[in-house]
Amino acid sequence: MMKRMKRRTDKHMKILVIDVGGTHVKCAATDHNSPVKFKSGPKMSPGSMAKQVLKITKGWRFDAVSIGYPGVVRRGRIVREPHNLGAGWVGFDFQAAFARPVKIINDAAMQALGGYEGGKMLFLGLGTGLGSALIVDGVIAAMELGHLHFSRGHTYEDYLGEKGRERLGEKKWRREVEKVVEAFRKALLPDYIMLGGGNAEQLKRLPPQTRRGDNAYAFAGGFRLWERQKRNGAARVKGGWTIADEGNWQEAADDEAAA
Repeated sequence: MMKRMKRRTDKHMKILVIDVGGTHVKCAATDHNSPVKFKSGPKMSPGSMAKQVLKITKGWRFDAVSIGYPGVVRRGRIVREPHNLGAGWVGFDFQAAFARPVKIINDAAMQALGGYEGGKMLFLGLGTGLGSALIVDGVIAAMELGHLHFSRGHTYEDYLGEKGRERLGEKKWRREVEKVVEAFRKALLPDYIMLGGGNAEQLKRLPPQTRRGDNAYAFAGGFRLWERQKRNGAARVKGGWTIADEGNWQEAADDEAAA
């Protein structure tokens, strides 16, 4: 059984974590363990999302924000519009919208971080789409495996995402999940695979060398983003973690505080 992640953020720092998905946006905070949520969808813009978050969390106290975004993030910035939401995410000023320091990470990477227990872990998020991330000795690399070609002009996401599950039916969808998990296991050689996302619950049995994730890990990962880290290089990470293309989080946080 997976161990629950302990929060070790700055002693007095209160974090708001926002998990943005294709069907819902979920929020939790340091003093609010039970997530609240609202519907998202293909018309939701970042501005409307921020306003709804502030409305649904009215009265909550927080010093910083973590956002799990369902798309490509580079150096803490959104660089590609999402597939399942509205437009306008690239270049949007979340710090101005929330009037707080903000860290943005791919949503699959955030959930992977929350459930990571060391070594080399592959995370696959079975939800509206197919999220993916790889963590190797504390270094996180968000990936877009779901957009790779799979079969007959379709991607892995077309088969393993929610639309694929509805099209294939539960039984055939589960077989496809097993086949894809085994293929990625052979190609990427992880120590273990975590299957997260809302549809992981639809799997009656898990493929070999896999563990069932928990959507709560997304919030745990959001809290972990603000933990103080030793300034180790990526190759020397031991107790902490870093994002492969983003350098040291704590150094960036210190720079923000100094500014």
